Amino acid sequence: MEMFNVKVNGIAVSVPKGSTILEACRKAGVEVPTLCYMKEKNEIGACRICVVEATGARGLVTACVYPVTDGMEINTNSPKVRNARKTTLELILSTHDMNCLSCQRSTNCELQKLCYEYGVDSKAFEGFKPVYEKDCSTPHLIRDNNKCILCRRCVAVCNEQYVSVIGPNNRGIDTCIGQPFNVTLANTACISCGQCTAVCPTGALVEKDETDKVWELLADPRKHVVVQTAPSIRATLGECFDMPIGTNVEGKMVAALRRLGFEKVFDTDTAADFTIVEEATELLERVKNGGTLPMITSCSPGWVKFCEIYYPDMIGHLSTCKSPQQMGGALIKTYWADKMGYDPRDIAVVSIMPCTAKKFEVQRDDMSAAGDGIADVDVALTTRELARMISRAGIKFTSLPDEDFDSPLGIDTGAAVIFGATGGVMEAALRTANDVITNKDNKELVFSEVRGTEGLKEATYNIGGMDIKVCVASGAANAKTVMDKIKSGEADWTFVEIMCCPGGCVNGGGQPIQPQYIRDTVDLKALRAKALYDQDEKMQLRKSHQNPIIAEVYDNYFKGGYGSHKAHHILHTSYTPLKKYGEM
Repeated sequence: MEMFNVKVNGIAVSVPKGSTILEACRKAGVEVPTLCYMKEKNEIGACRICVVEATGARGLVTACVYPVTDGMEINTNSPKVRNARKTTLELILSTHDMNCLSCQRSTNCELQKLCYEYGVDSKAFEGFKPVYEKDCSTPHLIRDNNKCILCRRCVAVCNEQYVSVIGPNNRGIDTCIGQPFNVTLANTACISCGQCTAVCPTGALVEKDETDKVWELLADPRKHVVVQTAPSIRATLGECFDMPIGTNVEGKMVAALRRLGFEKVFDTDTAADFTIVEEATELLERVKNGGTLPMITSCSPGWVKFCEIYYPDMIGHLSTCKSPQQMGGALIKTYWADKMGYDPRDIAVVSIMPCTAKKFEVQRDDMSAAGDGIADVDVALTTRELARMISRAGIKFTSLPDEDFDSPLGIDTGAAVIFGATGGVMEAALRTANDVITNKDNKELVFSEVRGTEGLKEATYNIGGMDIKVCVASGAANAKTVMDKIKSGEADWTFVEIMCCPGGCVNGGGQPIQPQYIRDTVDLKALRAKALYDQDEKMQLRKSHQNPIIAEVYDNYFKGGYGSHKAHHILHTSYTPLKKYGEM
């Protein structure tokens, strides 16, 4: 590989031919500010914040796209560079809603941080400032173009997710990010994944905050308010309190939720174990009885919505199992309500989820196990919303003791905890299927071929003399690849796991927001997933069907085996084809 020798602020570094100035600067340990840049996703040089001086160039050049030449000398911090960046920031502010004190992204806004660092004058340029109406049409996010800086990061990730429902409209000073023909987001084929909210550098795209609903429920003496947390939250929540990426904060998370006033703190891991035994049973029935194969997981509501919109004729491939969130809510309002002697109407279930699509999922039809229109889950909050509640309550998160989940729906297994990483659902299912098919307790616990953050993985396992061909996909674009192969007859998989977000739930649209520099240089997905696999290795029980609450519920409440009539009524759902355009 041909290498070029360059100097960054006098520091000599060697970089491969074809490298950009930004890459050379990072190699030298110098961080050049950016607003639009996303490594390998949005390299367009639009914001002009990353300008530098470089020999051989007639003026300032954008570091994110300008290639280095051999012997180039780069200056990232000259008066000319600093003044140019400051002026650009002041021009951005001239059309920006600077209502920072009430903005959800205040103190975690990349624009705000740069303006502080460069000492900008917020009134340097005053004049025409367009006013946009907020788009609050979807259950999962709010778009406020008054805070948009036209960086196009959201457009890039929406394209990466294949759906491409947003993009630039109009021209010149009238340019804004929106939907085709200026329809509301609810009238597009948006799959509610929320990846756009995770990469927006400002408050132009945020999850729809429902913390006030939860505060009201907690203050209602008539309600038994319980909370459940998804597997991945324990591996990400700490980031909101400046803890290292990949720190497992399960104990502190439980302690914080208890101090917020929830009557019970349950673990969605338990519901995930129910998902596995029901899903494995459904798969075996399809294999034995000639059912629709491959069967595809239904844990990810963004993926389910993607299937209903883009592949409505293939809905039959979806497992009818509810997601762990919905199974958790269903079990709380049926089994637990019966056990406690509570009326399901008096129970409010709050879910802490990694995914903005969970806000859409709680509103789906056929999500009322208790009947009479009683929703399985009342409110779904993201990791970020929970962090705001903890901060507002004055709870010092890092100083909390470690506490345990409540029984009986807080008993979990290692198999359930790895649901938060792509491939985790598949591995948990294989652990159980291996035992069920062979009718023995197998020692094999790790199915390494389905692990890792790659977007598409395939493997074949011989279980009980039968070849089980599996596929794991994460990210909607990879979901499209998988579905196209199934549709064309190219694929002969038996079982497929699909997660809507790249890397799975650890990279969900509701997870803590990290600056783009971190997203470009740190493998967030891998670090967060490692925390889950590390916990799995330490667990005594590492197979879903070994969870003692499984036997308790099936024997004494469902009064039947896996897939029994009552279990099916409470834990399974149905799907509906959706239009690509028009009311979702």
